[in-house]
Amino acid sequence: MTPLRNGLHITAAKNKKLSQTFFHHPYTTTMSSSKFDHNKTPQRFSCLAIVITMMTVAMLGKAAYMMTAKRDYWMKVAEKVKRDSMPILPLRGNILSCDGQLMASSLPEYKLYLDFNAMHQSKADTLWESRLDSIAVGLNAIFPDMSAKQFRDHLEEGRQKMSKHWPIWPQRVNYNTFAEVKALPIFNMKNKYSSGFHYDEFNARKRAYGSLAQRTIGDMYGAKDTARCGLEQSYDSILRGTRGIKHRRKVLRSYLDIVDTPPVDGADIVTTIDVGMQDLAERALIQELKEPTVNGDVGVAIIMEVKTGDIKAIVNMEKCGDGEYRERKNHAVSDLLEPGSVFKTASIMVALDDGKVDTTYRVNTAGGVWPMYGREMRDHNWRRGGYGMLTLPQTLMVSSNIGISRIIDDHYRNNPEKFVEGIHRMGLADDLHLPLQGSSPAIIRFPKKDKRGRQYVNWAKTTLPWMSIGYETQVPPISTLTFYNAIANGGKMVRPRFVKEVMKNGEVIKSYPTVVMHKSICKPKTLGEIQTILEHVVSQGLGKKAGSPSFKVAGKTGTAQISQGKGGYKAGGVKYLLSFCGYFPADAPRYSCIVCIQKRGLPASGGGMSGKVFHDIAEGVMAQSLKLDVHDARDASSVLQPQVKNGNILAADYVLSQLGYNTRPDWSGSYADGNPIWGRAEHAGSNIKLQRERLAAKGQMPDVTGMGARDAVFILESRGLKTRITGRGKVERQSIAPGTTIKKGQVCILNMG
Repeated sequence: MTPLRNGLHITAAKNKKLSQTFFHHPYTTTMSSSKFDHNKTPQRFSCLAIVITMMTVAMLGKAAYMMTAKRDYWMKVAEKVKRDSMPILPLRGNILSCDGQLMASSLPEYKLYLDFNAMHQSKADTLWESRLDSIAVGLNAIFPDMSAKQFRDHLEEGRQKMSKHWPIWPQRVNYNTFAEVKALPIFNMKNKYSSGFHYDEFNARKRAYGSLAQRTIGDMYGAKDTARCGLEQSYDSILRGTRGIKHRRKVLRSYLDIVDTPPVDGADIVTTIDVGMQDLAERALIQELKEPTVNGDVGVAIIMEVKTGDIKAIVNMEKCGDGEYRERKNHAVSDLLEPGSVFKTASIMVALDDGKVDTTYRVNTAGGVWPMYGREMRDHNWRRGGYGMLTLPQTLMVSSNIGISRIIDDHYRNNPEKFVEGIHRMGLADDLHLPLQGSSPAIIRFPKKDKRGRQYVNWAKTTLPWMSIGYETQVPPISTLTFYNAIANGGKMVRPRFVKEVMKNGEVIKSYPTVVMHKSICKPKTLGEIQTILEHVVSQGLGKKAGSPSFKVAGKTGTAQISQGKGGYKAGGVKYLLSFCGYFPADAPRYSCIVCIQKRGLPASGGGMSGKVFHDIAEGVMAQSLKLDVHDARDASSVLQPQVKNGNILAADYVLSQLGYNTRPDWSGSYADGNPIWGRAEHAGSNIKLQRERLAAKGQMPDVTGMGARDAVFILESRGLKTRITGRGKVERQSIAPGTTIKKGQVCILNMG
């Protein structure tokens, strides 16, 4: 027996058997068992292979099914988890006035929604049921157009449908309204996923001054970041900026936005528009268009700065179906109409510049009717016997059709090309390259002869005389103004400028200097003579209504029939284009201006109607530039006290103290702080006492009688009311009695007197 370490004993025979069993070959180790069946091995492996194959086929089939039949479903699931290459919209640049006032900017607007499914999962249903009535009442106070019951029914409908995106209000709201809604019960929960309240934010384009210069500033197509017209469209690439890129990942119950490429916000453009002049021109033009004797269809007014060509105001009013005037088309740059008598200035300048005539030249206009190649040329006073013999300056002063046409026809009938070349030389036919859609250069026909050079193919004997008085041509108002501006500017023609510079983060990154198109449109002698004649047109001729007793005005009237195309000039009634174009002050020109009115029927007078608007604009513009000492407003020889309206007595105190009046205020405050103090004025002997008064509680109609329009409108609109004003002066009556409960959006009519 051989002893082993484990204490067991194995006989030699057993050792030998083990050796034979495990070590029967010197190089190979094998195991064998009498119980192992070698014949069953292929069957086992075959079954396993079949099972694996079937599982693989099933997996591939499921994958194919998911990739085809269920593709849309799983794509939506993937979208909820992550979103790649999502655009980040940049902030669109602002459009500013010449002095930096905001005219158009992008402000946030919101669409408000409720996710009832999220509310249900957060177990806020019980809270919703207890607060539903207060929510409906709160929404009714914010949106008076729907009652509390309608809001309740609307919200309950969304809850029944378990909608994840149920609109609270069908329209977009501004930030102030958004904040009011967000403050309502449940909506103000810190965990927005529990409340279900969510929103979509948009950048909406807003004009700070409403419709002022609307067609020039331009519009956007709704919520789309696409410009429709005006400077918004012309400078879209500058204002738009560059989009950024982000991707989203869902982390737990919220999304995480990861910015890959940050957006680049758009730059601001500084226009040449002066808000004060724009408002002045618009009001003056609309007032004249609404006159019963005028009842105009279209009105245009443009103010240009003489030296720079800056467009300070541009108004395009068109009568709409409801009788109101709105800007729908930029008539000032796109209307190709026969300009009429304002064109006569250019005709006389060509004759003077070519040396054909001088200011002593005389022409016979007879009795107001003159035969011209089978047609009759008439002056406006032909029924009163005409003007007879006129000097060249007088033909412009009284706007004689016969006088102008005879001068031009007598000297250019055999060489009409020479006359048209002179018109082109003075820049009237130049393309101004304006940054406004629809703008077009003037169309002034050039005479052409046949191949033999014997006969004109586009020219009749009557063409030249009628062209000389503003027919047979199409000139937009802004081209006419640019020509007259050159006369005011010493003969130098500058291109109209709408944008001065581009700014980014308060720094100028690009400037648009004044562009000189012609250094001189005529000889200095011609310029001096025409400037004198244009002054006389206003001081002695038909343009008297455009003049001012405070400063000199120069310009020219125009009254022309408008062609109706194939229907001629009298189809559907006679339409007229009434114009006045000139500049002021005539002795040191600062601004040029054109006013055009399109109307139907008589009376029709360029000097009497358009000239009146020109007068109002010119005096208003010059008054804005006056800088007088406030003490000059007080007459030392008068004992009369100024009339003080109710309203912001803080502002009244500032003015009265500057005039030397003791207001005896019973309150403290500084006008420089800017916060209004409301009250009324009481006269006490030689003093004026300003008494502070509290306004009605919020939600009630305040008493605004005795206030000026500005203060009354400010108070009412700050409480959500809409106002309509009739008359001038101070408020005499208000349509809603003081103390009455008011609703947001309610209209209050203020009668001034």
